Amino acid sequence: MTTDTADDPRPTFARALDQAGRQVAAVGPDELGNRTPCADYDVRALLGHVVAVLHKLARVGVGEDARGIPDVIGGIADDGWASAFTRARSEVDRVWADDERLDRMVQLPWATLPGRTALDVYTHEFTVHSWDLAHATRRLAGLDPDLAEQALDAFSKLAPPEDRSERGPFSAVVTASDDADVYTRLAAYLGRRP
Repeated sequence: MTTDTADDPRPTFARALDQAGRQVAAVGPDELGNRTPCADYDVRALLGHVVAVLHKLARVGVGEDARGIPDVIGGIADDGWASAFTRARSEVDRVWADDERLDRMVQLPWATLPGRTALDVYTHEFTVHSWDLAHATRRLAGLDPDLAEQALDAFSKLAPPEDRSERGPFSAVVTASDDADVYTRLAAYLGRRP
């Protein structure tokens, strides 16, 4: 079975992972303790989170339960994050190369969705976390604005302000200036304070 490229989330997902991978690779050991705009995460914890998400996506892609994988993976050497991300990403790429996985239902820790929808949602998560890392390490230049536009559009449907609570992953919308770039508007929409 061949997937219609117009309905295939993998190319955009790959762009989001490429961007995240560049941010991960740029982090130096002296930046691991920097605070990020993502609540409760310093750079080390956020790196542990993005690697954990990749492990979860690989596991659900083959029909296994991902709930046993922690939200933040630890135990990675200070200079080992880029290789940990690359290895986990290679596994995700291998698992999700199969077109049939796109239409299978996958059990995520927070929902059961078709594979293509799950990849689309995680495209936007990796886009936001790329900005989180870029903000925390002062490497904002070069982020893909098209990914942020898509994420802002998706999150306006997935996480409307009226559906948020204090215990959810997104805080109340923060006001952004009218001339703010798209990543600043995205961060503000998700409750981060850019």
